Amino acid sequence: MNTTDAVAFWDGVYAARPAARGPRPNVRLTETVTGLPTGDALDLGCGDGGDALWLAGLGWRVTATDISAVAVERLAALARSHDLGAHVTAVRHDLRESFPPGEFDLVCAHYLHTPFALDRATVLRSAAHALRPGGRLLVVDHGSAAPWSWDQDPDTRYPSPREVADGIGLDPATWTVERADASRRIATGPGGRTAEVTDHVLLIRRTA
Repeated sequence: MNTTDAVAFWDGVYAARPAARGPRPNVRLTETVTGLPTGDALDLGCGDGGDALWLAGLGWRVTATDISAVAVERLAALARSHDLGAHVTAVRHDLRESFPPGEFDLVCAHYLHTPFALDRATVLRSAAHALRPGGRLLVVDHGSAAPWSWDQDPDTRYPSPREVADGIGLDPATWTVERADASRRIATGPGGRTAEVTDHVLLIRRTA
């Protein structure tokens, strides 16, 4: 499957959803970031933009990127409507081909899963190298599938956070794993449906 297929797929996913109305951050982000000093943040696979808008509302300067032009355009418009346009830069990137430039105090990648080929280890390694000293990389992966997920393959395997960290292959003299665990929560999906799901949470800090 090529880039055109991936773009069309994700544009279709977001076009089929009603546009977000405001910040709806992921719980793993709020529990990680609350209390941290604000700075520059990068949101990889920003989707509906809930995380980017929430961070911007706290005073972070956010670069938000997604492969879907539909998602990026919606986020830019939503940021302007909430008077957060000066704090959110929404840009389209296919992470298989390009990575946003810059240095960041926080990089977050929530549910960066796709049915298309993606070398996630390389993407997350680039993210770690884009951190300033003291900055953090937050990777939150699915540990299970919600009933409304696009991925209902019963053979899907969900790597543990430690496996993801090992795959990135970072030098422990420069990067420290601060958290690597599985956490359960009640997720809310389309139409208000709820289900218990598992998140795999990996938090890495650049120490030097």
